[in-house]
Amino acid sequence: MVGFVYKCSTCQRRYPRDEVRYLCPECGPAYRPGMPLIGVLTAEFDYAAIHKKFRKPKPDWSLFSAVESKFFPPYAMSPTPFFHAAKLGAAFGLADVWIKNDALLPSGSLKDRASFLVVAEANRLKEQMIVTASTGNAASALAAVCAAAGKRAVIFVPQTAPKAKLVQMLLYGACVVPVQGTYDDAFRLSLDYTARYGGLNRNTAYHPLTIEGKKTVGLEMWQQNRWRVPSVIVVPTGDGVILGGVYKAFHDLRAAGLIPRLPRLVCVQAKKSDAIHRYLTTGRYRNASNPATVADSISVSIPSNAHLARAAVLASRGFSLTVTDAEILTAQRTLAATTGVFAEPAAAAAVAALGKLRAESLVGSRDQIAVLITGHGLKDVDAAMKNLHMPAAIAPTAAGLAGVAARLATKGADK
Repeated sequence: MVGFVYKCSTCQRRYPRDEVRYLCPECGPAYRPGMPLIGVLTAEFDYAAIHKKFRKPKPDWSLFSAVESKFFPPYAMSPTPFFHAAKLGAAFGLADVWIKNDALLPSGSLKDRASFLVVAEANRLKEQMIVTASTGNAASALAAVCAAAGKRAVIFVPQTAPKAKLVQMLLYGACVVPVQGTYDDAFRLSLDYTARYGGLNRNTAYHPLTIEGKKTVGLEMWQQNRWRVPSVIVVPTGDGVILGGVYKAFHDLRAAGLIPRLPRLVCVQAKKSDAIHRYLTTGRYRNASNPATVADSISVSIPSNAHLARAAVLASRGFSLTVTDAEILTAQRTLAATTGVFAEPAAAAAVAALGKLRAESLVGSRDQIAVLITGHGLKDVDAAMKNLHMPAAIAPTAAGLAGVAARLATKGADK
């Protein structure tokens, strides 16, 4: 590990590590519930030291970590697959599409990365209780890592969260608090709870290590891509923290002189949950008034990291797209049928965007396009069922088998 300071993304002030905890002391007090966070902190490292010490044959990733490895919880984190998805690319007329499948992290989502680092920080601070708000995945991840670390997770979650995610949290032993309201209501209540009763708040972007944790997906991808930077990275986006984390990975690498350029970041939002998309395309921020979407993990009216996410996309020369629920469910099925990857609807939103990249000439024919799969489909089977027809049972007879053969023959003819 090398030295770092926290830098305010709003006013650019710098603070020693233990002088701040959540938001910038100067800018943060202006934050009020009902608006994106102000004064989000990011870790700024000694990039010259990283440049001197980092060696590709034996990479020391602790150089990019804001928490010492001795504080890491005993949780089975390991690199997730990154692979060329030729059939998926062909389905959308794209030649070089790659999948980064973070659905295979222990709790089934990319959010393990952020929770792992925040729990490590709790170990450093000797804090036993960690509080968060979530639509499901961040909560499941926090509950899982806390279970491994012997800590208490207190989770505020919309009562409409998918049951599979609630089951995960409860099995991991978390204190689950369903909220009669939206994710934004849960976010506000979790901040109030921490202020009144203590604990470390893990809320996305509110705690700077959520961004640092999520950046590891970008560092990992760079190594798996034989130390090359993808041309484009497609990121399903709700509150904007994964987007900010992916940007931070490549920003750090470039600041350390290890890469020559940033990948273009593509922000993909559900059509009804499009606050960051509109912010990018109009230059003016406005909450999403009705963020109802089948992709619950990216359903948010007030994206906490909207300002930093917009800055990340612009700095990377990227752009944003929206996709409908129908496009998301179709893409979920296409992804599964061409790669064997079962993604939840939020992750499938990134796949749905592939159809628009070539149609609207947004990428070049030779561009390497990496797609983040951020959550497993088993987290929300009910959503997948909306686009499927369950076959009827057959009689246990020869006639029943003949019917199966006839059905397969018909499908073969359709191809």
